[in-house]
Order: sequence, then C-alpha cells, then structure tokens
Amino acid sequence: MSDIEHLVTDHFSGHAFPCRGGETLLNAAARSGRQIIRVGCRAGGCGLCKVQVLGGRYDTGKMSRAQVSEAEEVRGFVLACRTIPAGALEIFSQNETNA
Repeated sequence: MSDIEHLVTDHFSGHAFPCRGGETLLNAAARSGRQIIRVGCRAGGCGLCKVQVLGGRYDTGKMSRAQVSEAEEVRGFVLACRTIPAGALEIFSQNETNA
C-alpha cells in the first residue's frame, strides 16, 4: 500500500472515509470504524458488500457474476471487497445498518 489516500464519500450514510493507495473499499470502510459497507466473505463471492459507484475512477478484481451482472457493472455496481479506488470516489452503499 502507498501513502496516497483517496476520499470515499457514501451518499447513503453521508459519511466519508479515506482509502489508502492499493486498499480495497471494504477494508478502508472497516478501518473507518463505521459500518458503512456490509462485510461477508471478503473474496468476491457472497455479494454482501455490493455498492454502486456514482463517480470516480477505480479498478476491480474478479467478481462473481451471480452477485454483479454485466448489466449492473455497467451501471457502476461493484463488490467493495474487490474494488480499489484510483482517485476520489462517490458511492451509494445501500447498507441499512449504516444510517
């Protein structure tokens, strides 16, 4: 991981948190101490950490098509455990436990 930090803003909860260079959205959200994104298998298979990216650049690793279809991915849906920001991001977590 690098010293670069990217600010991630969740429009559902209104919270923002820093994400270190090379760090996944899920790990950064967990490190923030708030339950912004639900945690599941952490391996891209369960879908609990699905969020929608509203703006910004990012890279994703392999995600289960059972959890994120190609059509959803085109609309910005990703699994936070497999997503690494490449700059500031705006997301919508849809996590009912974080309000």
